[in-house]
Amino acid sequence: MTGADIEARVGADDSAVVARLRDGDERAFEEVVRDFYPSMIAVARGYTRTRAVADEVVQEAWLGVLKGIDRFEGRSSLRTWVLQIVGNIARTRAVREARSVPFSSFESDVGEPAVEPDRFRGADDPYPGHWRSYPTDWRTLPEERLFSGETLDVVKQAIAELPENQKLVITLRDVTGCSAADVCDTLGVSPENQRVLLHRARARVRATLERHFDG
Repeated sequence: MTGADIEARVGADDSAVVARLRDGDERAFEEVVRDFYPSMIAVARGYTRTRAVADEVVQEAWLGVLKGIDRFEGRSSLRTWVLQIVGNIARTRAVREARSVPFSSFESDVGEPAVEPDRFRGADDPYPGHWRSYPTDWRTLPEERLFSGETLDVVKQAIAELPENQKLVITLRDVTGCSAADVCDTLGVSPENQRVLLHRARARVRATLERHFDG
């Protein structure tokens, strides 16, 4: 079972999980910590300077969850509610650290190329703007190669090197399994900007894989 499957299972049974949390069920808390932690740390890292600070934000968020669980009304999924708590704390911490850059400010990123310009032919070429070499079709790769440990390592490294806004969106969508609506609600971005950021992040990761395999 993948992380996305686990989170989908928890999300589909929010009422039971919430009831257990309100009853002080330690096992329920452990399950939620395990299932939501990757999403929570990803959101915190999008606003904080270091992993250590992100960990502090997540710990503070857990306290907020436990103290506020009786006020959870089910208007959103439990996961979205928890991630919003993380985002609020992380933004407050960012202001305190003089790193107050609202995520919505990243919408200017839409003018950034999704793929490196040197992948295309120059203005002096007979076919300017065309691909120098066409992207590899992942479907042609042997399955054992596509899902090998080496490939996963390349993907992880490629994600780690993305701009913070793109890394946050692709981590929430493709690593932890959040829906587009969850990402928009958690980060306070428009559906269009979420799509643009995800497209650019996926394109960069795909380009890194192509270079790795072509090399």
